Amino acid sequence: MLILTQEHCGFCEQAKEVLDRLAPEYGLSVSTLDLDSPKGEALAVRGGVPFPPGIFLDGEPFSYGRPSERRLRREIERRLKSVHSGADTLL
Repeated sequence: MLILTQEHCGFCEQAKEVLDRLAPEYGLSVSTLDLDSPKGEALAVRGGVPFPPGIFLDGEPFSYGRPSERRLRREIERRLKSVHSGADTLL
């Protein structure tokens, strides 16, 4: 999982807290990238993320703005079920 963040962003802090809770539960690795960096800006444009935080799963944009723990949890569980059923999806 990747989260695009920005300084002084309250929703970014919320997203980090949510991902910090979910990562150990699901055995996930979470990395952050500054939206204001060249790589972060390019990823935001490519992924259609107009403002932070941007959450990416498997390199694909999942959400931006205020994070929904329920929605994120459902998507993680859906993807994990796909992995266990033989699909090649990874988080």
